[in-house]
Amino acid sequence: MTVNTSALSFKIKNILAPMVRVGTLPMRLLALDFGADIVYCEELIDIKMVQCKRFVNEVLETVDFVAPNGRVVFRTCERERDCVVFQMGSADAERALAVAKLVENDVAGIDVNMGCPKEYSTKILSTLVKGICKPVTCKIRILPLLEDTIHLVKRIEKTGVAAIAVHGRKKEERPQHPVHCDVIKAISEAVSIPVIANGGSHDFIKEYTDIEAFQQATAASSVMVARAAMWNPSIFRKEGLCPLKEVMQEYIKYAVRYDNHYTNTKYCLCQMLREQLETTQGRRLHAAQGNRNRHTRSDLWFAKIQDEDDRMEDTDVIKMAIRFDKREYPPQITPKMYLLEWCRKEKHPQPVYETVQRPLDRLFCSVVTVAERKYRSTIWDKSKKLAEQAAAIVCLRMLGIPEGKLNEGENHLINKRKREDQELLNNKEHKDDLLVETSHKRAHFAEEASDSSSSEVPR
Repeated sequence: MTVNTSALSFKIKNILAPMVRVGTLPMRLLALDFGADIVYCEELIDIKMVQCKRFVNEVLETVDFVAPNGRVVFRTCERERDCVVFQMGSADAERALAVAKLVENDVAGIDVNMGCPKEYSTKILSTLVKGICKPVTCKIRILPLLEDTIHLVKRIEKTGVAAIAVHGRKKEERPQHPVHCDVIKAISEAVSIPVIANGGSHDFIKEYTDIEAFQQATAASSVMVARAAMWNPSIFRKEGLCPLKEVMQEYIKYAVRYDNHYTNTKYCLCQMLREQLETTQGRRLHAAQGNRNRHTRSDLWFAKIQDEDDRMEDTDVIKMAIRFDKREYPPQITPKMYLLEWCRKEKHPQPVYETVQRPLDRLFCSVVTVAERKYRSTIWDKSKKLAEQAAAIVCLRMLGIPEGKLNEGENHLINKRKREDQELLNNKEHKDDLLVETSHKRAHFAEEASDSSSSEVPR
């Protein structure tokens, strides 16, 4: 397999580092807008990725890699196709290759996070270099001894990788420890492939011109920026940093545009605010809660795909994209109860639910039959109960019948429940009264009997 290194060069580049929870699509696109040449996604574990299926999301205009539970594990788009590097964590060469083949047509390169490398690490690199067409890189930390580090990078170079990213700290060292520029420099001088210097945010990189200073101090081909870019991705802007408020506004636009999960969006914004988290704006952000009830455009799109998959087998079923949320209903009141009540009132047979589980992702879908018509939701749910409630909602809405939501005003089922509860309470009180009366009579009878027996004259 010939490695295509012409499409992506790692020489004299400013690069967004892979960062867990930060390197998602909105942050990568924002870094590119501000001048980053290459962006790495957050590290994704091969075991999770190998279970994913690739979907072209026509609504968002993205390519989504979706896990069996419906979660989007990796999302990318055409804008970054020629400059995004997919980083994975792996301990198995064949599994790593399977993941690389899954994503290679949608990314510019593949990276293996080697951390403190193990014996199998170089085997993984060799397997990837031989097995895919895109450039392969790796990211390492330095070892305790310089000679061991040099020996390692020479072994890595022999695998055919396109570049090595070096975090200039040892395994036990934290960001507050000084970065070892001298070790990165020794590595740069020891190998012929590009070395990407990483770890300069604390000591060096506070603005754009500092990136070049870090590159010169390490003699590296390129620089990979992590925390300084997380705090303000306009660090890549030649003209200087943009006001944080403007940066955050642009980030939010991308987060909304690409249906980024609200918890991830909130996390990244909090990282940007840093010491400003104690301000009014920071406290407001920290307290913010996402709208968990909303159906994103992707939800509806995936529902459409599922609907198309099922269309041939249930053309007579009436379908809507509905998901049941019990928080929208009073306690102990559900759409299924409303539907059953309506069927009894109209003298129809009670609703019949047929529920199936999809083997691929173990999600459920239910079809309810009412008055010889069938109804279902196109959104598959995580439990049988939720799927049946969703089917009931579809039926109720198509028939124009109230479904019992809190915002529907007076709830006759609640009133009925209250009447039934009151009747039970009245009956219980009546029974208690009877018991008390009976016990009084028994006590009175016992007392009379006792008096009668005591008044008799002994013979």
